[in-house]
Amino acid sequence: MNTVVAGITYRALLGRRRILLLLLLPLALIGLAILLRVVGSADQRSALLLMDKFAIATMLPLLGLIAGTGVIAPEIDDGTIIHLLSKPISRPVIAGTKFLVAASVLGLFAAVPTYIAAWLLVRNEDGIAFGFAIGVLVAGIAYAAVFLLLGVVTRHAVAIGVIYALVWETLVGTLIQGAQKFSIQQWGQAIAAQISDSPFVDAKVTLGFAVPALIIVTVGAVLWAGLRLRTFSLTGDE
Repeated sequence: MNTVVAGITYRALLGRRRILLLLLLPLALIGLAILLRVVGSADQRSALLLMDKFAIATMLPLLGLIAGTGVIAPEIDDGTIIHLLSKPISRPVIAGTKFLVAASVLGLFAAVPTYIAAWLLVRNEDGIAFGFAIGVLVAGIAYAAVFLLLGVVTRHAVAIGVIYALVWETLVGTLIQGAQKFSIQQWGQAIAAQISDSPFVDAKVTLGFAVPALIIVTVGAVLWAGLRLRTFSLTGDE
């Protein structure tokens, strides 16, 4: 990790416009949890419905898109990436640093609010809050890697990422049984189900598949992004 690159990336990612986008969904999640508690629906079923349908299925992919593409895609679009690449810094180190920045931002803006929202509803019952926070964290790390790679290999990363997040992850990966094995959010839910003791937590993917898949996708995407940066050219954006 390069601290100079990390500092520049944090400042760019947490700028005025993006910080608002990063805050909107977590605040909505916590607001929904407060609303459910006020109306008397603070039970495990309500908590798990909120975690499944909003925290993991909606909030996390979109935040992953904002953070993962936001650490590098804007620099490629406006051409400022060439100044960074001209420095005596290894391209894989640049990719790894930007991945760590995106992953840490997702930990703060996705995993922490998930824990708070679940805790507001069920406190520490059956490890639901902790389980889903860890599930969101590990899935967020994978999303950071995948969307970082998208930001490197194409200048249409945001458009492709939106299609991936909303169509594949939210619809196909949730509804079609065979496709669930290839859904990052389903891998995160498998982690949450393993940690939580709640009988209402339902994992569609086994832990034995989810853990290797998370590792392979995360490491593979970051390494690929680093290799792609080695041959990066502003004239070869595709």
